[in-house]
Amino acid sequence: MRTRFVTAADVRAAGDRIAPYVRRTPLLRLPGERLWVKPENRQPTRSFKVRGAVNAVVRLAGQGVRHVIAQSSGNHAQAIAYAAAEQGIRATVVLPDTAPELKVSAARRLGAEVVIVPPALREEVCLALADRFGATVIGSDAFDVIAGHGSAGAEIRADLPDVGSVLVPVCNGGLLAGIAVAVKAADPAIRVIGVEPELAADGAASFRSGTRTAWPVELTYRTRADGLRAPVLGALAWEHIHRYVDDMLTVTEDAIDAAAGLLLRELGERAEPSGAVTTAAYLAHRAQLPPGPVVAVLSGGNVAEGAATGKEPPARPGRIQEVR
Repeated sequence: MRTRFVTAADVRAAGDRIAPYVRRTPLLRLPGERLWVKPENRQPTRSFKVRGAVNAVVRLAGQGVRHVIAQSSGNHAQAIAYAAAEQGIRATVVLPDTAPELKVSAARRLGAEVVIVPPALREEVCLALADRFGATVIGSDAFDVIAGHGSAGAEIRADLPDVGSVLVPVCNGGLLAGIAVAVKAADPAIRVIGVEPELAADGAASFRSGTRTAWPVELTYRTRADGLRAPVLGALAWEHIHRYVDDMLTVTEDAIDAAAGLLLRELGERAEPSGAVTTAAYLAHRAQLPPGPVVAVLSGGNVAEGAATGKEPPARPGRIQEVR
């Protein structure tokens, strides 16, 4: 079957649709660097996932769907719960037994029914429950989810027209796919680069080989970046990544930890490990990045107060340059 790709028009429509429910996040300049950070940790559920989830749920609710279900490492679950509550419909989310309690309790607090399973059974159980309940599955790389995530890319281009590169965290690839569509439609010369932990680099392996490649969960679950542990890129996300993305980078666990500490000290932004990977990639690879401003998407900040975010204690940030 021929793939239907998300278009810039789909992204624009999604942006209009989700505007009442999400925040338009700014760009923050990292002092002394050509790096701008987009803090999606400021969203209502503290991650970018709300963009795609709201777009999908609003559309489904408009079609008469009354029960949605999703499987997630945590942030997609919270976003689905939030979106479903806003539309007054039922939500069930399937989470791995390794999910941080902060993310599990947040999904429950937002009204979702939470099912906990071993990591390798997430997809299987989600599909079985969907069949049992007659619920509609919202995959984290569904068409409307990718379109909703693309709104972040449209904002980046609007706020920083001379951006040279955009660094995007990669789990199943929905965020990378959406941002790539939006950014490339605005200016094909902008480099769109995915970032993964070295310990969960199935996406980078796929990109290098040209074939969607799966890693066993025993490998991907070694990383502290719990939001980036998906063992394989989503099928639809992969088609977009293969078409639009310019490169993939990986970072070490130490680099992720150091970047999270830097974001807290310099910008006052609390990043979960998954959200810090892009800043880590900039710090590790900035000499190899093309000229011009670089944007790093800080994808989420669902980390417990007092959790480790670098080796040095945070300092009060100075004046932060911001655009929006």
